[in-house]
Amino acid sequence: MKKVKKQSGIRYLALFVSLILLSVNFSFAGGDNLDEDIDRIRKGEIRVVAAPGESVTIEQLSHEFWFGCALSNGMFANDVSGDDARIYREKFLENFNSAVTENAVKWASMEPRKGEVNYSVIDNMLNWTEENKIPLRGHNLFWGIEQFVQPWVKELDDKELESTIRERARTVTGKYKGRFAEYDLNNEMVHGNYYEERLGKDITKKMAEWAMEGDKDAKLYLNDYDILTGRVLVPYLKQIRELLAQGVPIAGIGVQGHLHGETFDRLQLQNALDSLAQFGLPVKVTEFNMPGQRSRYYTEKIRVMTPAEEEAKAKEMVDYYRICFAHPSVDGILMWGFWAGANWIPVSSLYRRDWSPTPAAEAYQDLIFRDWWTKEKGKADTNGRYSTRGFYGKYRITVGNQTREVDLSKEKGSVVVDMTRKSR
Repeated sequence: MKKVKKQSGIRYLALFVSLILLSVNFSFAGGDNLDEDIDRIRKGEIRVVAAPGESVTIEQLSHEFWFGCALSNGMFANDVSGDDARIYREKFLENFNSAVTENAVKWASMEPRKGEVNYSVIDNMLNWTEENKIPLRGHNLFWGIEQFVQPWVKELDDKELESTIRERARTVTGKYKGRFAEYDLNNEMVHGNYYEERLGKDITKKMAEWAMEGDKDAKLYLNDYDILTGRVLVPYLKQIRELLAQGVPIAGIGVQGHLHGETFDRLQLQNALDSLAQFGLPVKVTEFNMPGQRSRYYTEKIRVMTPAEEEAKAKEMVDYYRICFAHPSVDGILMWGFWAGANWIPVSSLYRRDWSPTPAAEAYQDLIFRDWWTKEKGKADTNGRYSTRGFYGKYRITVGNQTREVDLSKEKGSVVVDMTRKSR
């Protein structure tokens, strides 16, 4: 009898602990702590100097934090036309402030056959993003997973391979010097590194050095998957330590957000971000889909969701964004497709094939442009001062018939706008 009671007690204790963990996990979805962290981490102070009693209007124009998405090759080909291409660009600008090349910069996409290099799609993307002041990530200079290495590259001997890698790194960064905000250096090295297997452990450092010969200011990121699920977090941490010890100039850490299912583990996401923070480098969620690659929508190629499934998807997306936005190390989240007509997991899109918005689109816009957006009106006090806290980003300040645009940056933490002085 005593033995039975002991086992029963253990079972009850295990159940109790499980319920506590489950409660903590779900608390991330709507807990006050996230909102408090967001307010503390993502806001700074705007101080306006004006005549006493004068009306002050503060309007946010954009976020400093990257809320971005991948750009599809098909929407930027030379011969693209029609309503879909036009609407694609319009909807992108309505929703996002940053971008990443989905395939255009990949070596196999640019140069599938030796010497036949296609720059046209990259040029079209850069021209459009620059025209619209959208910072663009270059994904990626190299991809060491063997199946994504071109046959002609594999046929090179070691000396030719190293020389060709050097030329590739220098040429791309040199041609686009100062135009890409950052690059993924060698994609998914935890899962495979053909170039290292052929040329030795120092090839990654050489890639970085050659890339910076083309553009000394190039910001080079690592990028890998199954990190935020925790499955290969430890190997990724080990790899980052080793590369930093070698002196590889890593500017930031990329983590993909594909490998969950219909939902995700809140605690594990938080733990992974906390673990990556130890390096003091910016972290970007570089490729996000909800639902993800382990969902039945991807594995069973399901193209349509029920209304209830659409609502659940929207909630999961919002929860994911809130956890990431509340973390001080994260400086961006980029979706890997937003329209079902150009998305590898179509049901993860904000817009259906006919461009009708999903509940996720509405939830996303409410989150970014309502909950995380600053717009205030007030009057300067008797000392001619008006101050408020706002999300980091660009602002329009209006006092009387004067208007100025200013940047409130996380780096500085505050901005003073003296409207009593004439702007130059």
